[in-house]
Amino acid sequence: MKSQSFETWFQASCPGVPLAGAGAVLKLAAEGATVPFIARYRKEQTGNLDEVAVQKTIEAKAIWDETCKRQAFIMQEIGHQGKLTDALKEKILSTFDSAALEDLYLPYKKKRKTKAMAAKEAGIEPLSDWIWSCGHGTEKPQPGQTLELFALTFRNETAGVGDAPAVIDAAQDILTERLAEIPELRLQVRTAYFKDGFLCTTRGEKARDHSKYENYFDFAESVATLLTPEASHRYLAMRRGWTEEELRLQIGAPPDNESFDASLLALFEQCACTVADSPGAAVLLKAARTALKAHVVPSIEAEVHKALKEVADAAAITVFAENIRQLLLASPFGAKAVLGIDPGLRTGNKLAVVDAAGTYLASTVMHLQSEEGRHHARQLLKETLERAPISAIAVGNGTAGRETMAFVRAALKDLGLNVPVVMVSESGASVYSASEAAREEFPDLDLTVRGAISIARRLQDPLAELVKVDPKSIGVGQYQHDVSQTALKSSLDAVVDSCVNQVGVNLNTASYHLLAHVSGLGPALAKAVVGHRGSHGLFRSRGQLLEVPRFSKKTFEQAAGFLRIPGSDNPLDNTGVHPERYPVLESLATSLGRSVGDFLGPGVEIVKGARQLEATLGKFTFADIVRELEKPGRDPREHFVVFDFRDDIHEVKDLTAGMVCPGIVTNVTNFGAFIDIGVHQDGLAHVSQLANRFVKDPREVVKPGDRVHARVLGVDLDKNQISLTLKTEAPTASARPEKRDRHEPPSGSRLQAPTSRPAAAFNNPFAALANLRKTPSS
Repeated sequence: MKSQSFETWFQASCPGVPLAGAGAVLKLAAEGATVPFIARYRKEQTGNLDEVAVQKTIEAKAIWDETCKRQAFIMQEIGHQGKLTDALKEKILSTFDSAALEDLYLPYKKKRKTKAMAAKEAGIEPLSDWIWSCGHGTEKPQPGQTLELFALTFRNETAGVGDAPAVIDAAQDILTERLAEIPELRLQVRTAYFKDGFLCTTRGEKARDHSKYENYFDFAESVATLLTPEASHRYLAMRRGWTEEELRLQIGAPPDNESFDASLLALFEQCACTVADSPGAAVLLKAARTALKAHVVPSIEAEVHKALKEVADAAAITVFAENIRQLLLASPFGAKAVLGIDPGLRTGNKLAVVDAAGTYLASTVMHLQSEEGRHHARQLLKETLERAPISAIAVGNGTAGRETMAFVRAALKDLGLNVPVVMVSESGASVYSASEAAREEFPDLDLTVRGAISIARRLQDPLAELVKVDPKSIGVGQYQHDVSQTALKSSLDAVVDSCVNQVGVNLNTASYHLLAHVSGLGPALAKAVVGHRGSHGLFRSRGQLLEVPRFSKKTFEQAAGFLRIPGSDNPLDNTGVHPERYPVLESLATSLGRSVGDFLGPGVEIVKGARQLEATLGKFTFADIVRELEKPGRDPREHFVVFDFRDDIHEVKDLTAGMVCPGIVTNVTNFGAFIDIGVHQDGLAHVSQLANRFVKDPREVVKPGDRVHARVLGVDLDKNQISLTLKTEAPTASARPEKRDRHEPPSGSRLQAPTSRPAAAFNNPFAALANLRKTPSS
């Protein structure tokens, strides 16, 4: 065998990524380019690879480097022992499967003192070699030479082997270890377990009645099936039940297949002894059984668990990441003043007003528990909406959210006021309210006021507000607490960065939390940009970024194209056209006696007609520039549309089978989609109920944020579970509902207005907002 080159290995590992493009990606990454920058502004070099392919290439190179590093370490360790032959070296260099590589290293790996090592130190190894040789016909015993008699010659009282049986047992320990470390045998066991093995679960000692794991109290599924991403979530469920001791879990033979274990044992016995009447045949066969059962099987079972966990983690992280992407790219209401309401029963509804820029202006509490409270609430809404140009009211979807929304809508109707009332997901809002980011923004405000502000801002721009929240707390994944937290964080951070750069960031209004996700920046530089903006005024051009301390030319290259400056001196600064391409467009404008501003909107036809630019820029870059000039400052997110739940349902008990309810998809998992239909408990549309056709992956059909019409299949009031279907025909079977944890809003406490405002101005805290600037609808 010959050692592989990176190119050969990469083609096998990432068959969909061209080598030329991968080479360009790795060169750019080595020079400090980010994934969003490479995918967006270096398409000519990479052959138009998208972010997924760029990230995959970088990750593959990291795996290759780590494997090569491990190979070098193994060869060094074996070399120090004087046992590295040319054949072994070549075998190590040609092995890129981690398990197989460790199999090669196992016989030479430094171990804690084993029974076999103790036996060798006692001088028993020659006896084990003799037993092995006789058992394979390469040596024959002398006349009258029995195992027991020969074993006596190896007695070692000091080492604790003072008689023949003890010596033979010690020799067996050496033979057991020898068999357990044969790579070919380990490979055959590994192949059998991964190809034909099963995971079987039964009821555990701590199993409870009506347990969420009751489906797994008598369950079996093949390892091969569970290694597919679409089925891997079941492994995470079984693993969680196993760790909670509600389940017993065993990996091994398929149910009712007795030949599985017998065939593996036969392989070891055949390898251990080929001469049935040799003096140590019984010892060899016993060593074979012990090697398989006590050494190899436990090791391979651990490998199976590791492989299943890796696949399940990757699948769960992918689901979580894609769900987060959809939420971050949800339609923004736009830069308009919003009244945010954080619903509450015991402490009342917390209200906060933010202006078009998301700046907090005032807050109060609205109580709806009594008729007097509702009367004052109507007056508060009337005065506020008459005096201040509020463009929408955002209501959190937590406890009492539907009741609050119904009251506000009824009050507005009675008052003859036409202001949209929108329910907003408040998942993670309580986490933000108590976070360092919230304390930095509003050090003098109560947690619940911060929550109302966040709800209002989420309506204005979900992306700008959600970047302040740890994505894990948004609750749109499956088993996110069971997967590798390092891998999860890395993936979610990459998704947030991708979304921010896809949309683009207004350099003059963005918070440092949002700027920190721009390509090439990070928290420190983002704070420096905001600080410079505060002390020197708004940016008039992208070029002024170079005046920010520590903002290098390399950083400018990576970041500038993703930053927008509406009203800039150069109209290209409000587009996704990178400044490095300005000279080409400026040269074209000069040659035509025009300005670059003439190329925007309808003027893009001039650029389309200059076909020589395509040869200069490359077809991918040319197409991107044309697209940006057509709609300068465009937001790639969908246009906002107000959504309404059914008015006649507010709680689970209001539901009956057959009802059709408008809903919003809140979470998509491998087994189905959770849908909010406005009753404080999401319903589950199982994957089998998502469409009239067969659906393998729920993400083929739905994504978080989708507005759907769901039919109620069934309701379990005891478990507070709802089964839904998205099929168009009448359902014929009921799907089992899954329970989903809901993130509760924080408990209430006293509200206050900004300390810089006189307290007297807040008898009606919103009365002072009469001069709030009215902003045009977007």
